Amino acid sequence: MCGRFVRHSSLDLIEKTFNVDATDIDAAANYNVAPTQQVLGLTGNHQKRLWQFYWGLVPFWAKDKSIGSRMINARSETVAEKPSFRNAFNKRRCLIIADGYYEWTGQKGQKQPYYFSLGNQKPFGFAGLWEIWKDPKAGEYRSCTIITTAASDTMKDVHHRMPVILTPEAHEAWLDSTNQDVGILQNILAEKSIRDLGRFPVSRKVNNARFNDPENILPLDGV
Repeated sequence: MCGRFVRHSSLDLIEKTFNVDATDIDAAANYNVAPTQQVLGLTGNHQKRLWQFYWGLVPFWAKDKSIGSRMINARSETVAEKPSFRNAFNKRRCLIIADGYYEWTGQKGQKQPYYFSLGNQKPFGFAGLWEIWKDPKAGEYRSCTIITTAASDTMKDVHHRMPVILTPEAHEAWLDSTNQDVGILQNILAEKSIRDLGRFPVSRKVNNARFNDPENILPLDGV
């Protein structure tokens, strides 16, 4: 799964990396992104756009938005079939911008967090889905989920699942909302992802989602 991640790259670097205009976006770095918080998502292919989504997808048919806290991840193997995700999988796919993510291993009460990121330390895009839920009182509520897959060799001793990080070459096809061929989309998730990641243990302070500091992604000595 993916339950916490990091987005610290400047908006200028995000603009250059993803070829998108971030002029209208006001988003501070977050070293401990938790479910229900706002995240940066990229939609569109020929006309890309950055949005701020709430992490935890709320289907358009939901009675209230509280369901979102249980919808932070969607399994790649079943995303095209699950009622909560299949409509968005067909029509509303996105990239969720990140620099890395956390995962934990060990016994309950003694779990050690690890930080995973690309070797080049550049921002990347999780394969994601987005949705609009209409709040009768507050208007539109835009939310998203991160797609996960079976863990790679660099990940599986820590956790059996990992988020799908799409290669830059796959971005356009993934974001193309006119592409609704399930086979093609599933192939992108299976064959066009980055699976070799750098990793190191970090402070257990990241266990507390309120601890949002660059210190979170510093290697922990002696582990």
